[in-house]
Amino acid sequence: MTLRVAVDLTPLLGTKTGVGLVVESVASRLCRLGWIEPTGVLVSWRGATRFADAVPNGWQRKRLALPARACHRLWRSCDRPRVSGFDIVHGLNYVVPPASGGAELVAVHDLTAWRFPDMVDTYSKHNPVLLQRALNRGAHVHTGSHYVANELIEDLGIDPDRVHTTPYGCSPPQAGSAAAGRSEIGADYILAIGTVEPRKDYVGLVHAMNLVWEVFPNLRLVIAGRPGWGVDGLNEAIAGCRRPDQVVITGYIPEQTKADLLAGCSVLVYPSLYEGFGFPLLEAMAAEVPVVSTTAGSIPEVAADAAVLVPPGDSIDLAEAVTRAIEDRELRERLRANGKRQVASYNWDDTVNAIEAVYRLLAGDSVVLGADTPAPRTRYLRM
Repeated sequence: MTLRVAVDLTPLLGTKTGVGLVVESVASRLCRLGWIEPTGVLVSWRGATRFADAVPNGWQRKRLALPARACHRLWRSCDRPRVSGFDIVHGLNYVVPPASGGAELVAVHDLTAWRFPDMVDTYSKHNPVLLQRALNRGAHVHTGSHYVANELIEDLGIDPDRVHTTPYGCSPPQAGSAAAGRSEIGADYILAIGTVEPRKDYVGLVHAMNLVWEVFPNLRLVIAGRPGWGVDGLNEAIAGCRRPDQVVITGYIPEQTKADLLAGCSVLVYPSLYEGFGFPLLEAMAAEVPVVSTTAGSIPEVAADAAVLVPPGDSIDLAEAVTRAIEDRELRERLRANGKRQVASYNWDDTVNAIEAVYRLLAGDSVVLGADTPAPRTRYLRM
């Protein structure tokens, strides 16, 4: 039997942040599952033209008749508009459109809106209400790390049988030019990748640089990521630091530029206060770049022994770790070797296999497991 699956692909219209990477990587592989008939759902009024180009080959398309903000406003209080005619409706970005007669599955990448509501924008503040309504309708949840799975069960009280861990992958790295990266920046530099927002703690990183510059006075800090909210706080920190002219904010960068900057940097620094996964960690490991990060959220799970980890929010420890990662040749080589091993354990085919297992679980008796198809794997692992 063919399973009719509707997947909200609206995030494909935006710049490719971590969520966009998940949606793109999963969608491009779902259509390879011969027993699934996929349809991409658009929750947007203005994006219809771009959506046609964004949906992978082999997918059908469906658009809801209201803008995204209007749909989300309605879904906070009622289950209209609904998506009908599908066995499963799948939301890959915290929100799943209400299904008419089908099962629902929703991805929750982290619990920032629950744990740190002051660190999210107005739009994301409604995620807790939207998720709770989906849970009330019987939705299942999947996430990319065991850490967040633990939070969903222990902090939100969700039934463990409805929480599924589907670890995300890392695409093969695009070849980068160290010479091009250094030429772009004009000096030795360390690199931070990610949306400029308070949760990433770039303010704390700038404070740490005041100490790093005592050892490496010519070192530059490059922050590559689209502007989020809270940019003013970062600008104030830069204006008040010792060497404001040595902090470079690139804004959103294309993949080739990111590859070049990774190839040319001394260290990838990921100073987050909280994370549900952390794609830049794996991207740096794939590029054989030493990583310095924090012990926040899922980072120890994703980084394992392939990064120097310090307590979140501790600028002094962060500065010391960055300095060590630059100076200590033996440490750098160990991080590179461990990183190559660690990143090899993350691939998108495993992600989609795990999601396929959840689909089969939700479909129940309507799908017969073939001899070559494994039954749904253990969905939850306590760390």
